[in-house]
Amino acid sequence: MADSQGPAQRLFGAGKRVLSTLIATGETRLRLAVLELEEERARLVTLALLLGLSMVLLMLGIATLTAFVVVLFWNSFRLTAIAVCAAVLLAGGVGLALAAMRLARRRTLLVSTLKHLALDRELAEESMRPDVDEPHRR
Repeated sequence: MADSQGPAQRLFGAGKRVLSTLIATGETRLRLAVLELEEERARLVTLALLLGLSMVLLMLGIATLTAFVVVLFWNSFRLTAIAVCAAVLLAGGVGLALAAMRLARRRTLLVSTLKHLALDRELAEESMRPDVDEPHRR
């Protein structure tokens, strides 16, 4: 007379399965967010190192350029050597600064997590819509 699994028990079981699925999905998205935050931290460390190195090279280039101006009135080949050193240091500093600016402009924080959350929302909305092609189950 009594069912081994009544409507309340089936509803409770379905609720537990839905909750379990939501927790598993949330855990996956949280792991993805943590991974992306770690990648962002590594990118920021690289950015800081590039900026620091570019600043050092630019300062050395300016110092060398200053030495070039001081020695400008000295004898012949010292000027060429100083000019080449200054040009190399300045070009390296400018190149690293441009690379750092390009890296800084890239927006990567939680991009994959946001994309996957949007996909999850789409799938959830899709599953909630009544299908006109599928007959109703009884």
